[in-house]
Amino acid sequence: MSDEQQTIEISLEQVSGYEFRVRFDETAIPDLLTDENPPLGKGVGPNPSRMLATAVANCLSASLLFALRKYKNEPERLAAKARATLARNEQGRWRVARIAVDLDLGQAEADLSHLDRALAQFEDFCTVTQSVRQGIAVDVSVRDATGTLLHKAAAG
Repeated sequence: MSDEQQTIEISLEQVSGYEFRVRFDETAIPDLLTDENPPLGKGVGPNPSRMLATAVANCLSASLLFALRKYKNEPERLAAKARATLARNEQGRWRVARIAVDLDLGQAEADLSHLDRALAQFEDFCTVTQSVRQGIAVDVSVRDATGTLLHKAAAG
């Protein structure tokens, strides 16, 4: 595979109703069940909107971890909370209008070296967030272990 392009394949198979089994092709990753929330589905797994918010939060978390480690930091527990806001579009259809992700570092700002550099660049490392931002507003905040707001990027 070239450095210019990569392909990721997944397979979905309907189990029943709106429940699907997701297979992550050519990996050892266990299958995942997805489902729509009641009353449409039974809610036995995450729905697509939750999966999208999860993907953005996970990618931002991994990107922040990468940026911190790039400057020889070994951050402690990193936590994230994502909130997806759904709104109706002009045609009355539900759409993900905004995703907000709050990242919490397990350490105080003073315990991390070159934090300003890491915070200035970590969002650019996040493939999913930067892709999603082309159509959905994504807000990001980072707080340290003391609760101090270190970084805030609000979408327009």
